[in-house]
Amino acid sequence: MDRLDAMAVFTAIVDAGSLSAAGRRLGTPLATVSRKLSDLEAHLQTRLVLRSTRQLKLTEAGRDYLAACRDILERVDEAERSAGGAYAQARGQLVISAPVVFGRLHIVPVVAEFLAQYPQVDVRLLLSDRYVNLLEEHVDVALRIGQLQDSALVALPLGHIQRVVCASPEYLARHGTPQSPEELEQHAVISFEGLTATTHWLFESEQGPLRVPVHSRLAVTTADAAISAALLGLGLTRVLSYQVAEALADGRLQRVLKAHEQPALPVSLVHAGQGRLPMKLRAFLDFAAGRLRARISH
Repeated sequence: MDRLDAMAVFTAIVDAGSLSAAGRRLGTPLATVSRKLSDLEAHLQTRLVLRSTRQLKLTEAGRDYLAACRDILERVDEAERSAGGAYAQARGQLVISAPVVFGRLHIVPVVAEFLAQYPQVDVRLLLSDRYVNLLEEHVDVALRIGQLQDSALVALPLGHIQRVVCASPEYLARHGTPQSPEELEQHAVISFEGLTATTHWLFESEQGPLRVPVHSRLAVTTADAAISAALLGLGLTRVLSYQVAEALADGRLQRVLKAHEQPALPVSLVHAGQGRLPMKLRAFLDFAAGRLRARISH
């Protein structure tokens, strides 16, 4: 039994969620995947996964062994990259994660320039408004907006972005422009669940933070959807300033309650930063940081 191959198959089974999905991902017949898992369990003399027709669940031994497999496979990959020159020149696939709208507006143009300058690097860009775990999802670098929770990550500060409340001129003409956060109780709200709660919003007042109840006529999971609904006159929405910069500039949306906005949120590029960085990552950080700072400051 090739133990490294068996570890890779076991890891692929867990990541894919089933033996058949792992087989498709690996380009390996289901019977072969099942045999390699059985051989590995026989070698270890323990059950790693509990299999049923609907789901696959790790045993306690399986969870511990998975963590060890990931560590061993990453070390082997690092050794191969080092021997192959990945630390001497920018080459290979770079996986980048970013929020949907920020990625579309700012990361994609910077990546396009980067790819033109580094022809031996390929980029996989994951655009999602959910939190992405860099280690679990094999992401090299992520664009994060807000206070960083994981102190193990290395952060490269890029600037700050403001949360703003806005609505279409048509909505404000029909329902009035709120002059204080408390007036939001009388307005329809479009909540973006990735950024704000659906039952209350936070503002600043002379007495400190102010928690204001809101009525979400619509709750969505992406900023694009919240902005589209606001443009249709459905209500007030609260998003990040860069997400509505064009709509505010051309008057399709109007900013309200500016005097009560919370402090700006930090924007950072983060990476695991363990040991020596591959050249593809070092090259991207050096290339992108200045360009993204310039875009954020505008």
